[in-house]
Amino acid sequence: MRREFDSPYPHYTAMSQTTQIHTTDVPRYVQDTINTLETAGFEAYLVGGCVRDLLMGRTPKDWDITTNAKPEQIVGLFEKTVYENTFGTVAVIFENKPVTHETQDETVTRLPSETEDIGKNQQKVARVTQSINEGTVKEGEKPYIVEVTPFRLESGYSDNRHPDSVSFSERLEDDLQRRDFTVNALAYSMSKGQLIDDYKGQEDLKDKTIRAVGNPNDRFQEDALRMLRAVRFSTTLGFVIAQETGEAIQNNAQLLAHISAERIRDELVKIIEAPDPVVGIGLLERYGLLQYIIPELREGIGCDQKGEHVYDVFEHLLAALGQAASKEWPFHIRIAALFHDIGKPRTRRAGVKKAYTFYGHEVLGARMTKTIMERLKFPKKDIEVVSKLVRWHMFFSDTEQITLSAVRRMVRNVGEDLIWDLMHIRECDRVGMKKVEAPYRLRKYHAMIEEALRAPTSVGMLKIDGNRLIAMGEKPGPQFNYVLHALLEEVLEDPEKNTETYLESRARELLQLQLEELKKLGEAGKERKEETEEEELKKLHAKHGVKK
Repeated sequence: MRREFDSPYPHYTAMSQTTQIHTTDVPRYVQDTINTLETAGFEAYLVGGCVRDLLMGRTPKDWDITTNAKPEQIVGLFEKTVYENTFGTVAVIFENKPVTHETQDETVTRLPSETEDIGKNQQKVARVTQSINEGTVKEGEKPYIVEVTPFRLESGYSDNRHPDSVSFSERLEDDLQRRDFTVNALAYSMSKGQLIDDYKGQEDLKDKTIRAVGNPNDRFQEDALRMLRAVRFSTTLGFVIAQETGEAIQNNAQLLAHISAERIRDELVKIIEAPDPVVGIGLLERYGLLQYIIPELREGIGCDQKGEHVYDVFEHLLAALGQAASKEWPFHIRIAALFHDIGKPRTRRAGVKKAYTFYGHEVLGARMTKTIMERLKFPKKDIEVVSKLVRWHMFFSDTEQITLSAVRRMVRNVGEDLIWDLMHIRECDRVGMKKVEAPYRLRKYHAMIEEALRAPTSVGMLKIDGNRLIAMGEKPGPQFNYVLHALLEEVLEDPEKNTETYLESRARELLQLQLEELKKLGEAGKERKEETEEEELKKLHAKHGVKK
Protein backbone atom coordinates (compact mmCIF):
# COMPACT_ATOMS: atom_id res chain seq x y z
CA MET A 1 0.00 0.00 0.00
CA ARG A 2 1.10 3.54 -0.70
CA ARG A 3 1.94 5.05 2.65
CA GLU A 4 0.75 8.48 3.71
CA PHE A 5 3.23 11.27 4.31
CA ASP A 6 3.49 13.93 6.92
CA SER A 7 3.47 17.27 5.16
CA PRO A 8 7.01 18.46 4.34
CA TYR A 9 5.57 21.97 4.35
CA PRO A 10 3.97 22.41 7.80
CA HIS A 11 3.45 26.16 7.26
CA TYR A 12 1.50 25.73 4.03
CA THR A 13 -2.07 27.06 4.05
CA ALA A 14 -4.57 27.22 1.22
CA MET A 15 -4.40 30.51 -0.66
CA SER A 16 -7.31 32.68 -1.75
CA GLN A 17 -8.11 33.60 -5.35
CA THR A 18 -6.52 37.03 -4.79
CA THR A 19 -3.38 35.80 -3.07
CA GLN A 20 -0.41 38.16 -3.19
CA ILE A 21 2.91 36.48 -3.85
CA HIS A 22 5.61 38.75 -2.46
CA THR A 23 7.76 40.38 -5.10
CA THR A 24 10.84 39.57 -3.03
CA ASP A 25 10.11 35.90 -3.77
CA VAL A 26 10.52 36.51 -7.49
CA PRO A 27 13.92 37.44 -9.01
CA ARG A 28 14.15 40.87 -10.56
CA TYR A 29 14.91 39.50 -14.05
CA VAL A 30 11.63 37.53 -13.93
CA GLN A 31 9.73 40.61 -12.81
CA ASP A 32 11.37 42.61 -15.60
CA THR A 33 10.23 40.04 -18.16
CA ILE A 34 6.63 40.32 -16.98
CA ASN A 35 6.78 44.13 -16.83
CA THR A 36 8.17 44.33 -20.37
CA LEU A 37 5.35 42.18 -21.74
CA GLU A 38 2.63 44.05 -19.86
CA THR A 39 4.05 47.47 -20.76
CA ALA A 40 3.79 46.42 -24.40
CA GLY A 41 0.09 45.70 -23.87
CA PHE A 42 0.20 41.93 -23.43
CA GLU A 43 -1.03 39.70 -20.65
CA ALA A 44 1.69 37.87 -18.72
CA TYR A 45 1.44 35.27 -15.95
CA LEU A 46 3.78 33.16 -13.93
CA VAL A 47 2.63 29.63 -14.63
CA GLY A 48 3.17 26.01 -13.65
CA GLY A 49 5.71 24.66 -11.23
CA CYS A 50 7.08 28.03 -10.14
CA VAL A 51 3.62 29.10 -8.91
CA ARG A 52 3.19 25.77 -7.14
CA ASP A 53 6.55 26.15 -5.42
CA LEU A 54 5.88 29.74 -4.37
CA LEU A 55 2.57 28.72 -2.78
CA MET A 56 4.38 25.94 -0.92
CA GLY A 57 7.11 28.21 0.40
CA ARG A 58 9.76 26.68 -1.83
CA THR A 59 12.27 28.48 -4.03
CA PRO A 60 11.49 27.64 -7.67
CA LYS A 61 14.29 26.28 -9.81
CA ASP A 62 12.52 27.16 -13.06
CA TRP A 63 10.62 30.29 -14.03
CA ASP A 64 7.96 30.01 -16.74
CA ILE A 65 5.75 32.78 -18.08
CA THR A 66 2.74 32.42 -20.33
CA THR A 67 1.37 35.28 -22.42
CA ASN A 68 -0.97 36.16 -25.28
CA ALA A 69 2.01 37.60 -27.18
CA LYS A 70 3.11 35.53 -30.18
CA PRO A 71 6.72 34.26 -30.48
CA GLU A 72 7.77 36.97 -32.96
CA GLN A 73 6.33 39.65 -30.69
CA ILE A 74 8.15 38.22 -27.68
CA VAL A 75 11.45 38.12 -29.56
CA GLY A 76 11.00 41.76 -30.59
CA LEU A 77 10.67 42.95 -26.99
CA PHE A 78 13.96 41.60 -25.60
CA GLU A 79 17.59 42.14 -26.43
CA LYS A 80 18.70 38.51 -26.21
CA THR A 81 16.44 35.57 -26.97
CA VAL A 82 16.58 32.07 -28.40
CA TYR A 83 13.65 30.67 -30.36
CA GLU A 84 14.44 27.32 -31.95
CA ASN A 85 11.39 25.10 -31.47
CA THR A 86 7.96 24.57 -32.97
CA PHE A 87 6.03 25.01 -29.73
CA GLY A 88 6.31 28.76 -29.37
CA THR A 89 8.63 28.84 -26.34
CA VAL A 90 11.07 31.74 -26.39
CA ALA A 91 14.05 31.69 -24.04
CA VAL A 92 14.69 35.23 -22.79
CA ILE A 93 18.31 35.69 -21.76
CA PHE A 94 19.61 37.90 -18.96
CA GLU A 95 23.30 38.37 -18.22
CA ASN A 96 24.54 37.22 -14.85
CA LYS A 97 24.87 40.62 -13.18
CA PRO A 98 24.01 41.86 -9.68
CA VAL A 99 20.34 42.74 -9.28
CA THR A 100 18.71 45.08 -6.82
CA HIS A 101 15.77 44.20 -4.61
CA GLU A 102 14.00 46.99 -2.78
CA THR A 103 12.75 46.25 0.72
CA GLN A 104 10.84 48.42 3.16
CA ASP A 105 14.02 49.29 5.01
CA GLU A 106 16.72 49.47 2.38
CA THR A 107 17.84 48.65 -1.11
CA VAL A 108 19.93 45.48 -1.22
CA THR A 109 22.17 44.68 -4.16
CA ARG A 110 23.09 41.02 -4.60
CA LEU A 111 23.77 38.38 -7.18
CA PRO A 112 20.77 36.15 -7.87
CA SER A 113 21.09 32.92 -5.92
CA GLU A 114 22.04 29.71 -7.67
CA THR A 115 18.55 28.35 -7.07
CA GLU A 116 17.16 31.18 -9.18
CA ASP A 117 18.99 29.85 -12.21
CA ILE A 118 16.97 27.98 -14.76
CA GLY A 119 17.88 24.33 -14.84
CA LYS A 120 15.01 22.60 -16.61
CA ASN A 121 16.84 22.09 -19.87
CA GLN A 122 20.56 22.07 -19.18
CA GLN A 123 21.51 21.33 -22.76
CA LYS A 124 19.61 24.36 -24.03
CA VAL A 125 21.07 26.53 -21.27
CA ALA A 126 24.55 25.40 -22.26
CA ARG A 127 23.90 26.16 -25.93
CA VAL A 128 22.50 29.58 -25.13
CA THR A 129 25.42 30.40 -22.85
CA GLN A 130 27.86 29.24 -25.48
CA SER A 131 26.29 31.43 -28.15
CA ILE A 132 26.33 34.49 -25.91
CA ASN A 133 29.94 34.03 -24.93
CA GLU A 134 31.04 33.16 -28.47
CA GLY A 135 31.91 29.62 -27.61
CA THR A 136 33.45 30.26 -24.22
CA VAL A 137 31.47 29.57 -21.06
CA LYS A 138 33.15 30.89 -17.93
CA GLU A 139 32.40 29.47 -14.51
CA GLY A 140 29.88 31.59 -12.63
CA GLU A 141 28.73 33.49 -15.72
CA LYS A 142 25.89 31.23 -16.86
CA PRO A 143 23.04 33.54 -17.89
CA TYR A 144 19.60 33.56 -16.35
CA ILE A 145 16.85 32.30 -18.59
CA VAL A 146 13.10 32.81 -18.45
CA GLU A 147 10.98 30.65 -20.73
CA VAL A 148 8.09 32.63 -22.21
CA THR A 149 5.38 30.66 -24.02
CA PRO A 150 2.26 31.95 -25.77
CA PHE A 151 -1.15 30.67 -24.68
CA ARG A 152 -1.56 27.65 -26.88
CA LEU A 153 -3.76 24.76 -27.89
CA GLU A 154 -2.40 21.33 -28.80
CA SER A 155 -3.93 18.45 -30.73
CA GLY A 156 -2.93 14.99 -31.89
CA TYR A 157 -0.17 13.09 -30.08
CA SER A 158 0.77 10.32 -32.48
CA ASP A 159 4.10 9.66 -30.74
CA ASN A 160 2.59 9.87 -27.21
CA ARG A 161 5.06 12.63 -26.44
CA HIS A 162 4.68 15.72 -28.66
CA PRO A 163 1.58 17.38 -30.16
CA ASP A 164 1.13 16.95 -33.89
CA SER A 165 -0.10 20.52 -34.15
CA VAL A 166 0.12 23.65 -32.03
CA SER A 167 -2.00 26.77 -32.36
CA PHE A 168 -1.73 29.96 -30.37
CA SER A 169 -4.65 31.27 -28.37
CA GLU A 170 -5.81 34.52 -26.81
CA ARG A 171 -7.21 32.75 -23.74
CA LEU A 172 -5.28 31.72 -20.64
CA GLU A 173 -7.90 29.02 -19.98
CA ASP A 174 -6.86 27.22 -23.17
CA ASP A 175 -3.27 27.11 -21.98
CA LEU A 176 -4.07 25.80 -18.49
CA GLN A 177 -6.27 22.94 -19.75
CA ARG A 178 -3.36 21.35 -21.64
CA ARG A 179 -1.17 21.04 -18.53
CA ASP A 180 -0.40 17.80 -16.76
CA PHE A 181 -1.47 18.04 -13.09
CA THR A 182 -3.76 20.36 -11.20
CA VAL A 183 -0.95 21.59 -8.93
CA ASN A 184 0.91 22.67 -12.08
CA ALA A 185 -2.13 24.25 -13.77
CA LEU A 186 -1.85 27.42 -11.70
CA ALA A 187 -1.19 30.91 -13.08
CA TYR A 188 -0.41 34.11 -11.19
CA SER A 189 -0.69 37.72 -12.28
CA MET A 190 1.87 39.78 -10.41
CA SER A 191 0.40 43.11 -11.46
CA LYS A 192 -3.08 42.15 -10.25
CA GLY A 193 -2.02 39.92 -7.36
CA GLN A 194 -4.43 37.32 -8.71
CA LEU A 195 -4.14 33.52 -8.70
CA ILE A 196 -5.96 31.68 -11.49
CA ASP A 197 -6.92 28.17 -10.44
CA ASP A 198 -9.45 26.59 -12.82
CA TYR A 199 -8.78 22.98 -11.71
CA LYS A 200 -8.75 23.22 -7.91
CA GLY A 201 -4.99 22.94 -7.73
CA GLN A 202 -4.98 24.74 -4.38
CA GLU A 203 -7.18 22.03 -2.89
CA ASP A 204 -4.81 19.35 -4.14
CA LEU A 205 -1.85 21.27 -2.71
CA LYS A 206 -3.60 21.39 0.63
CA ASP A 207 -4.46 17.67 0.42
CA LYS A 208 -0.97 16.80 -0.91
CA THR A 209 -2.38 15.07 -3.98
CA ILE A 210 -1.12 14.61 -7.53
CA ARG A 211 -4.16 14.64 -9.83
CA ALA A 212 -4.24 14.88 -13.63
CA VAL A 213 -5.98 17.82 -15.26
CA GLY A 214 -9.26 16.58 -16.75
CA ASN A 215 -9.32 12.99 -18.00
CA PRO A 216 -6.06 11.31 -16.87
CA ASN A 217 -6.14 8.79 -19.71
CA ASP A 218 -6.13 11.67 -22.19
CA ARG A 219 -3.25 13.40 -20.42
CA PHE A 220 -1.05 10.28 -20.42
CA GLN A 221 -1.88 9.36 -24.01
CA GLU A 222 -0.90 12.88 -25.03
CA ASP A 223 2.46 12.59 -23.26
CA ALA A 224 3.42 9.26 -21.70
CA LEU A 225 6.31 10.88 -19.83
CA ARG A 226 3.70 12.44 -17.57
CA MET A 227 3.27 9.06 -15.87
CA LEU A 228 6.87 9.19 -14.72
CA ARG A 229 6.44 12.83 -13.74
CA ALA A 230 3.49 11.84 -11.54
CA VAL A 231 5.70 9.38 -9.69
CA ARG A 232 8.51 11.92 -9.50
CA PHE A 233 6.29 14.65 -8.04
CA SER A 234 4.78 12.18 -5.60
CA THR A 235 8.26 11.13 -4.49
CA THR A 236 9.92 14.55 -4.29
CA LEU A 237 6.96 16.42 -2.78
CA GLY A 238 5.68 13.67 -0.51
CA PHE A 239 2.25 13.77 -2.18
CA VAL A 240 -0.11 10.86 -2.87
CA ILE A 241 -1.31 10.06 -6.38
CA ALA A 242 -5.08 10.34 -6.76
CA GLN A 243 -6.79 6.99 -7.31
CA GLU A 244 -8.15 7.73 -10.79
CA THR A 245 -4.78 9.14 -11.85
CA GLY A 246 -2.98 6.05 -10.56
CA GLU A 247 -5.41 3.74 -12.34
CA ALA A 248 -4.82 5.64 -15.58
CA ILE A 249 -1.07 5.18 -15.17
CA GLN A 250 -1.56 1.43 -14.81
CA ASN A 251 -3.83 1.36 -17.86
CA ASN A 252 -1.34 3.28 -20.02
CA ALA A 253 2.00 2.07 -18.66
CA GLN A 254 2.90 0.37 -21.95
CA LEU A 255 3.05 3.80 -23.64
CA LEU A 256 6.28 4.47 -21.79
CA ALA A 257 7.97 2.28 -24.39
CA HIS A 258 7.52 5.17 -26.85
CA ILE A 259 9.52 7.64 -24.73
CA SER A 260 13.21 8.27 -25.37
CA ALA A 261 15.74 6.74 -22.99
CA GLU A 262 17.19 10.17 -22.20
CA ARG A 263 13.84 11.51 -20.99
CA ILE A 264 13.22 8.42 -18.87
CA ARG A 265 16.73 8.64 -17.43
CA ASP A 266 16.27 12.26 -16.38
CA GLU A 267 13.08 11.46 -14.46
CA LEU A 268 14.64 8.36 -12.91
CA VAL A 269 17.59 10.39 -11.64
CA LYS A 270 15.24 12.86 -9.95
CA ILE A 271 13.33 10.01 -8.32
CA ILE A 272 16.50 8.38 -7.00
CA GLU A 273 17.81 11.73 -5.75
CA ALA A 274 14.58 12.38 -3.83
CA PRO A 275 14.60 12.28 -0.01
CA ASP A 276 12.78 8.92 -0.05
CA PRO A 277 13.55 7.20 -3.36
CA VAL A 278 12.31 3.85 -2.05
CA VAL A 279 8.78 5.19 -2.36
CA GLY A 280 9.48 6.21 -5.94
CA ILE A 281 10.83 2.81 -7.01
CA GLY A 282 7.92 1.16 -5.22
CA LEU A 283 5.45 3.32 -7.12
CA LEU A 284 7.13 2.53 -10.43
CA GLU A 285 6.58 -1.15 -9.70
CA ARG A 286 3.07 -0.66 -8.35
CA TYR A 287 1.91 1.19 -11.46
CA GLY A 288 3.60 -1.17 -13.93
CA LEU A 289 6.25 1.30 -15.10
CA LEU A 290 9.36 -0.40 -13.74
CA GLN A 291 9.23 -3.16 -16.37
CA TYR A 292 9.74 -0.50 -19.06
CA ILE A 293 12.66 1.16 -17.26
CA ILE A 294 14.67 -1.43 -15.30
CA PRO A 295 13.01 -4.84 -15.81
CA GLU A 296 16.12 -6.48 -14.34
CA LEU A 297 15.18 -5.16 -10.89
CA ARG A 298 11.88 -7.02 -11.03
CA GLU A 299 13.75 -10.33 -11.23
CA GLY A 300 14.48 -9.89 -7.53
CA ILE A 301 10.79 -9.86 -6.54
CA GLY A 302 10.12 -13.07 -4.64
CA CYS A 303 13.74 -14.22 -5.05
CA ASP A 304 14.39 -15.47 -1.51
CA GLN A 305 17.95 -15.46 -0.20
CA LYS A 306 17.59 -17.25 3.17
CA GLY A 307 20.64 -17.39 5.42
CA GLU A 308 21.37 -13.99 6.96
CA HIS A 309 18.87 -12.25 4.68
CA VAL A 310 15.35 -11.54 5.92
CA TYR A 311 14.26 -9.92 2.63
CA ASP A 312 13.99 -11.13 -0.92
CA VAL A 313 16.47 -9.57 -3.36
CA PHE A 314 14.13 -6.76 -4.46
CA GLU A 315 13.29 -5.74 -0.89
CA HIS A 316 16.96 -5.92 0.07
CA LEU A 317 17.96 -3.62 -2.78
CA LEU A 318 15.28 -1.11 -1.81
CA ALA A 319 16.45 -1.19 1.80
CA ALA A 320 20.04 -0.57 0.66
CA LEU A 321 18.88 2.38 -1.45
CA GLY A 322 16.95 3.71 1.53
CA GLN A 323 20.09 3.67 3.68
CA ALA A 324 22.04 5.62 1.04
CA ALA A 325 19.25 8.19 0.87
CA SER A 326 19.04 8.49 4.67
CA LYS A 327 22.72 9.48 4.67
CA GLU A 328 22.08 11.94 1.81
CA TRP A 329 24.79 10.28 -0.25
CA PRO A 330 25.08 11.31 -3.93
CA PHE A 331 23.41 9.68 -6.90
CA HIS A 332 26.22 7.30 -7.90
CA ILE A 333 26.21 5.72 -4.42
CA ARG A 334 22.43 5.48 -4.36
CA ILE A 335 22.12 3.75 -7.72
CA ALA A 336 25.06 1.45 -6.94
CA ALA A 337 23.29 0.48 -3.70
CA LEU A 338 20.14 -0.22 -5.73
CA PHE A 339 22.05 -2.38 -8.23
CA HIS A 340 24.68 -4.03 -6.02
CA ASP A 341 22.93 -7.42 -5.84
CA ILE A 342 21.02 -7.19 -9.12
CA GLY A 343 22.90 -10.24 -10.42
CA LYS A 344 21.69 -12.54 -7.63
CA PRO A 345 18.49 -13.88 -9.24
CA ARG A 346 20.43 -15.09 -12.30
CA THR A 347 23.17 -16.73 -10.21
CA ARG A 348 21.04 -18.36 -7.50
CA ARG A 349 21.76 -22.06 -7.05
CA ALA A 350 20.70 -24.59 -4.43
CA GLY A 351 23.39 -24.84 -1.78
CA VAL A 352 24.65 -27.66 0.39
CA LYS A 353 25.24 -26.00 3.74
CA LYS A 354 23.32 -22.88 2.71
CA ALA A 355 19.84 -22.78 1.21
CA TYR A 356 21.17 -20.86 -1.81
CA THR A 357 24.46 -19.68 -3.23
CA PHE A 358 25.03 -16.67 -5.50
CA TYR A 359 28.58 -17.24 -6.69
CA GLY A 360 29.78 -14.59 -9.11
CA HIS A 361 26.72 -12.39 -8.71
CA GLU A 362 28.93 -9.32 -8.30
CA VAL A 363 30.64 -9.96 -11.66
CA LEU A 364 27.37 -10.57 -13.48
CA GLY A 365 25.78 -7.66 -11.60
CA ALA A 366 28.47 -5.28 -12.86
CA ARG A 367 27.77 -6.38 -16.45
CA MET A 368 24.02 -5.96 -15.94
CA THR A 369 24.57 -2.53 -14.43
CA LYS A 370 26.60 -1.48 -17.45
CA THR A 371 23.89 -2.75 -19.80
CA ILE A 372 21.11 -0.95 -17.90
CA MET A 373 22.94 2.36 -17.71
CA GLU A 374 23.99 2.22 -21.36
CA ARG A 375 20.39 1.52 -22.33
CA LEU A 376 19.30 4.60 -20.37
CA LYS A 377 22.03 6.70 -22.02
CA PHE A 378 23.97 7.56 -18.86
CA PRO A 379 27.34 9.27 -19.37
CA LYS A 380 30.24 6.86 -19.82
CA LYS A 381 31.98 8.08 -16.67
CA ASP A 382 28.90 7.40 -14.52
CA ILE A 383 28.60 3.90 -15.99
CA GLU A 384 32.23 3.13 -15.19
CA VAL A 385 31.97 4.34 -11.59
CA VAL A 386 28.71 2.56 -10.73
CA SER A 387 29.73 -0.68 -12.47
CA LYS A 388 33.01 -0.67 -10.55
CA LEU A 389 31.25 -0.24 -7.20
CA VAL A 390 28.87 -3.11 -8.00
CA ARG A 391 31.75 -5.32 -9.19
CA TRP A 392 33.82 -4.96 -6.02
CA HIS A 393 31.14 -4.69 -3.32
CA MET A 394 31.89 -8.23 -2.08
CA PHE A 395 35.33 -7.23 -0.74
CA PHE A 396 34.48 -7.90 2.91
CA SER A 397 36.06 -10.85 4.72
CA ASP A 398 37.34 -11.79 8.15
CA THR A 399 39.46 -8.89 9.38
CA GLU A 400 41.39 -11.25 11.64
CA GLN A 401 42.70 -13.04 8.57
CA ILE A 402 42.77 -10.44 5.82
CA THR A 403 46.15 -8.91 5.15
CA LEU A 404 47.07 -5.29 4.62
CA SER A 405 48.32 -6.21 1.16
CA ALA A 406 44.85 -7.53 0.29
CA VAL A 407 43.36 -4.23 1.37
CA ARG A 408 45.88 -2.39 -0.78
CA ARG A 409 44.86 -4.57 -3.74
CA MET A 410 41.23 -3.57 -3.19
CA VAL A 411 42.22 0.09 -3.12
CA ARG A 412 43.98 -0.43 -6.45
CA ASN A 413 40.92 -2.22 -7.90
CA VAL A 414 38.49 0.62 -7.27
CA GLY A 415 40.91 3.54 -6.91
CA GLU A 416 41.60 5.79 -3.95
CA ASP A 417 38.83 8.15 -5.08
CA LEU A 418 36.18 5.42 -4.79
CA ILE A 419 37.34 3.31 -1.86
CA TRP A 420 35.24 5.17 0.71
CA ASP A 421 32.24 5.08 -1.61
CA LEU A 422 32.71 1.33 -1.71
CA MET A 423 32.59 1.29 2.08
CA HIS A 424 29.30 3.19 1.89
CA ILE A 425 27.91 0.50 -0.43
CA ARG A 426 28.98 -2.13 2.08
CA GLU A 427 27.18 -0.24 4.83
CA CYS A 428 24.04 -0.07 2.68
CA ASP A 429 24.33 -3.80 2.03
CA ARG A 430 24.50 -4.62 5.74
CA VAL A 431 21.67 -2.30 6.74
CA GLY A 432 19.66 -3.85 3.92
CA MET A 433 20.08 -7.13 5.79
CA LYS A 434 18.76 -5.49 8.99
CA LYS A 435 22.23 -5.67 10.52
CA VAL A 436 24.01 -3.17 12.73
CA GLU A 437 25.09 -0.16 10.72
CA ALA A 438 28.75 -0.11 11.79
CA PRO A 439 29.84 -3.42 13.39
CA TYR A 440 33.34 -3.97 14.70
CA ARG A 441 34.49 -5.70 11.53
CA LEU A 442 33.39 -2.75 9.42
CA ARG A 443 35.20 -0.33 11.72
CA LYS A 444 38.28 -2.52 11.54
CA TYR A 445 38.15 -2.42 7.76
CA HIS A 446 37.93 1.37 7.88
CA ALA A 447 41.09 1.40 9.98
CA MET A 448 42.87 -0.96 7.60
CA ILE A 449 41.92 1.18 4.60
CA GLU A 450 43.27 4.29 6.29
CA GLU A 451 46.47 2.39 7.07
CA ALA A 452 46.73 1.29 3.44
CA LEU A 453 46.15 4.82 2.19
CA ARG A 454 48.45 6.70 4.54
CA ALA A 455 51.97 7.42 3.39
CA PRO A 456 54.41 5.32 5.45
CA THR A 457 56.97 7.03 7.62
CA SER A 458 60.08 6.63 5.48
CA VAL A 459 62.96 8.43 3.83
CA GLY A 460 60.62 8.82 0.87
CA MET A 461 59.10 11.73 2.80
CA LEU A 462 62.34 13.71 2.44
CA LYS A 463 62.77 16.45 -0.15
CA ILE A 464 66.05 14.87 -1.28
CA ASP A 465 67.05 11.31 -2.10
CA GLY A 466 70.06 9.26 -3.19
CA ASN A 467 69.94 10.65 -6.70
CA ARG A 468 70.19 14.14 -5.29
CA LEU A 469 73.22 13.15 -3.22
CA ILE A 470 74.90 11.84 -6.39
CA ALA A 471 74.07 15.10 -8.18
CA MET A 472 75.83 16.85 -5.32
CA GLY A 473 78.99 14.96 -6.28
CA GLU A 474 78.88 12.20 -3.68
CA LYS A 475 79.74 8.56 -4.44
CA PRO A 476 76.99 5.99 -3.71
CA GLY A 477 77.56 3.66 -0.77
CA PRO A 478 76.14 2.50 2.57
CA GLN A 479 76.66 6.03 3.92
CA PHE A 480 73.72 7.23 1.77
CA ASN A 481 71.29 5.08 3.76
CA TYR A 482 72.71 6.32 7.07
CA VAL A 483 72.59 9.96 5.97
CA LEU A 484 68.97 9.76 4.79
CA HIS A 485 67.79 8.10 8.00
CA ALA A 486 69.69 10.63 10.09
CA LEU A 487 67.98 13.40 8.12
CA LEU A 488 64.63 11.68 8.59
CA GLU A 489 65.05 11.77 12.37
CA GLU A 490 65.63 15.52 12.24
CA VAL A 491 62.58 16.07 10.00
CA LEU A 492 60.36 13.98 12.28
CA GLU A 493 61.48 16.18 15.15
CA ASP A 494 61.05 19.40 13.16
CA PRO A 495 59.03 19.09 9.89
CA GLU A 496 60.04 22.61 8.85
CA LYS A 497 63.54 21.28 8.16
CA ASN A 498 62.19 19.26 5.24
CA THR A 499 63.49 21.63 2.55
CA GLU A 500 65.99 20.98 -0.19
CA THR A 501 68.22 23.83 1.01
CA TYR A 502 68.49 22.64 4.59
CA LEU A 503 68.75 18.93 3.79
CA GLU A 504 71.48 19.38 1.18
CA SER A 505 73.50 21.53 3.55
CA ARG A 506 73.04 19.09 6.44
CA ALA A 507 73.81 16.10 4.20
CA ARG A 508 77.20 17.60 3.32
CA GLU A 509 77.95 17.97 7.03
CA LEU A 510 76.95 14.38 7.79
CA LEU A 511 79.01 12.98 4.94
CA GLN A 512 82.11 14.47 6.58
CA LEU A 513 81.65 12.17 9.61
CA GLN A 514 83.36 8.82 10.12
CA LEU A 515 81.30 5.86 8.89
CA GLU A 516 80.80 4.41 12.39
CA GLU A 517 79.56 7.71 13.78
CA LEU A 518 77.31 8.17 10.77
CA LYS A 519 76.00 4.64 11.21
CA LYS A 520 74.96 5.39 14.81
CA LEU A 521 73.04 8.46 13.65
CA GLY A 522 71.37 6.44 10.89
CA GLU A 523 70.35 3.65 13.25
CA ALA A 524 68.91 6.22 15.64
CA GLY A 525 66.92 7.61 12.73
CA LYS A 526 65.53 4.16 11.88
CA GLU A 527 64.51 3.62 15.49
CA ARG A 528 62.76 6.99 15.59
CA LYS A 529 60.98 6.12 12.34
CA GLU A 530 59.64 2.86 13.80
CA GLU A 531 58.49 4.59 16.97
CA THR A 532 56.70 7.28 14.96
CA GLU A 533 55.05 4.68 12.73
CA GLU A 534 53.84 2.69 15.75
CA GLU A 535 52.44 5.81 17.40
CA GLU A 536 50.57 6.82 14.25
CA LEU A 537 48.99 3.37 13.94
CA LYS A 538 47.92 3.45 17.59
CA LYS A 539 46.13 6.74 16.95
CA LEU A 540 44.48 5.33 13.84
CA HIS A 541 43.19 2.22 15.65
CA ALA A 542 41.97 4.31 18.58
CA LYS A 543 40.10 6.55 16.17
CA HIS A 544 38.07 3.59 14.90
CA GLY A 545 37.83 1.82 18.26
CA VAL A 546 39.60 -1.34 17.08
CA LYS A 547 42.54 -3.42 18.16
CA LYS A 548 45.70 -3.74 16.12
